Amino acid sequence: MREIDVSIIEQAVRDLCISANKHLPKELEERIGYCAGCECADLPASIMKSLQDNIDAAKELDIPICQDTGMAVVFVEIGQDIHFTGGGFEAAVNRGVSRGYTEGYLRCSVVKDPLRRVNTGDNTPAVIHTRIVDGEKIKITVAPKGFGSENMSCLKMFTPSATRGDIINFVVDAARIAGSNPCPPMVLGIGIGGTFEQCALLAKIALCRSVSKKNDDEYYASMEAEILEKVNALGIGPQGFGGKTTALAVAIEARPTHIAGLPVAVNVGCHVTRHEEKII
Repeated sequence: MREIDVSIIEQAVRDLCISANKHLPKELEERIGYCAGCECADLPASIMKSLQDNIDAAKELDIPICQDTGMAVVFVEIGQDIHFTGGGFEAAVNRGVSRGYTEGYLRCSVVKDPLRRVNTGDNTPAVIHTRIVDGEKIKITVAPKGFGSENMSCLKMFTPSATRGDIINFVVDAARIAGSNPCPPMVLGIGIGGTFEQCALLAKIALCRSVSKKNDDEYYASMEAEILEKVNALGIGPQGFGGKTTALAVAIEARPTHIAGLPVAVNVGCHVTRHEEKII
């Protein structure tokens, strides 16, 4: 049995909140650079260059890549052979988020109640997803989620008679409706299967996959490629001004579902789809 003081969790979450908001995943930054070279028209090429300049400026000035530093979504895989000491685990995560956003001078965007809209002042509470796994290590992933893109996400409860093409059309239509709102080029996370709530979670998990990695199942990998091609054919382009790059990547996560159901969720990410992880 391995003992871990929750202060270690707090510090890790604090650091990840700051770092994830200031640095894009390397593979995503590289994808933006690659797509910038694919734009032929002056305007979309110029916009992609501006996105790259913004990423570079964030590094140079040590500031967030985007002014919307998001709501903190925290995924944690906890080894079953771990015993936490020094207090509650979720309280430690929220203390880490609070410190990360206040000490890191990140914008605090969370309101205490969805209707009365009073800001909590420190970006807590976080959205925390925990999973018990084998072993005695902890993997923490912090994924700050801005709401320009989150607001364009959607979910549909298909019937089992829905075809592969129906699902593809649903995702492409979601991107079309989103238009310029999620600050394209987008990253699309898609959850297929499970239940109402699980397919939404799968879509969020999909956004945390490296854009350089395709689905391990070739059936879904080919589906990802087809959706990416069709979304980019919409011509929405960088920031909605037209061009070849409407989406940077598409990731699908699928799970078993009920014989009577086929839920599908699309979680839209902007070009600054941020996430960073640490293993303790």
